[in-house]
Formats: sequence, structure tokens, C-alpha cells
Amino acid sequence: MSIKKVFPISMSFILASSSPRRRELLAKAAPGLTYTIVKPDIDESQQPHEPPLQYVQRLAREKAEVVASKLHEGAILAADTVVILAADTIGIDEQGEILGKPAASDEAREMLLRLRDRAHIVCTAFCLLRKSSDRTERRANVVKTVVTMRAYSDAEIDAYIETGDPFDKAGAYAIQHEGFHPVALIQGSYSNVVGLPVDEVRAALIEMGIIRDHA
Repeated sequence: MSIKKVFPISMSFILASSSPRRRELLAKAAPGLTYTIVKPDIDESQQPHEPPLQYVQRLAREKAEVVASKLHEGAILAADTVVILAADTIGIDEQGEILGKPAASDEAREMLLRLRDRAHIVCTAFCLLRKSSDRTERRANVVKTVVTMRAYSDAEIDAYIETGDPFDKAGAYAIQHEGFHPVALIQGSYSNVVGLPVDEVRAALIEMGIIRDHA
């Protein structure tokens, strides 16, 4: 992926996430963009019978809106990522089960065993909201990447859990982990699996006039 020059327009910008991975990816989407980090305080519980895609889109929207409610004007980028495990082993079902962040070693091990040597979907929803004194604009998108895990061993799972890395990751893994390398194949955006789809976010920032793009 070629790096394009982007020129931020003077305005306040907030990243509604404390994730270091999203900070790194935003820097790739919009080099030179200065921003403030505000971690939104919302209830992230999935509602009864709420489909996974609707759930992750709602979280991104609510995170942006709760931060925007405290601002007079400016722009906010919020995002959320989920891992969806297919309901059956034959096809990939977007109505499947969400695998969140494991709270303990046993939960991380169970997730990694379930994902081993099979495909799942990683979905990142983002909401870009721009607020001024007279109007509010929004751009929202959800990007899906099909990820196939390799047939890693039980010993590799245990060694990875010992690093502590799985515990703040949806699905209990990081695609970019240099020691574990859990993924065999991806179909779609790599950065989406890390936590923010760079190309789609860049396009939304340009479309809303937050950055200018010059090749």
C-alpha cells in the first residue's frame, strides 16, 4: 500500500479510543493529523437478539455520539472491532457468535482452540462525526475481513497466553504478534483485523473535508 500525503485542515479532532493500535493506524490513514484521545464511557453489552454487525455498528455510533455530546464543535472518530465465529463449520455465517476479549487464561485458550484451523470474520465498524454550531455530519462504515487461522499447536497457545497479549484482543489474538503468527490467510483488509480499516477511514476523512489528499 503506497503512502499518500495528506494535509489536515485546521480544526479540533478527537479519537474516541484509547487503543494504541488505532493510534498507529490513524497515523497511517492521516499522517500529520493532530488529535486528542477521549475514551468514551458507554455500556458495551450486546443487547438481546442483537445481530453481531448491528452490535458493532451501534457501539461505534454510540462512542462517537457520547463524545460529541460534550463538544461544541469538532470531529470525532470512533471504532469497534469484533470477531464473529461462524455458527457452522461449512460456511461463514455473519449471524454467528461474537468472541470478545478474554478475561482469563482458560477463556483465551478456549477461544484460540475454537478458532484454530478454521475461518472467521473480523468486523470493524467506525463512525466519523463532525459537529459544528449549526449541523452534525456522519460517515459510518463496517468493514469485514475473512481470516483463516493456521493449525497452531496446544503448546503454542500456552506460550502465547503466557505473554499476556490475548487479554485485550477480540478473539484472544493479535494478527501482528511476531511470536505467535496465528493467521494462515486473510481475505480483505489487514489493518481492519488490527483494529481500523486504514483505506476506508482515509476516504471518509477526505470526503468530510477533514484532510486533503495529494498524491
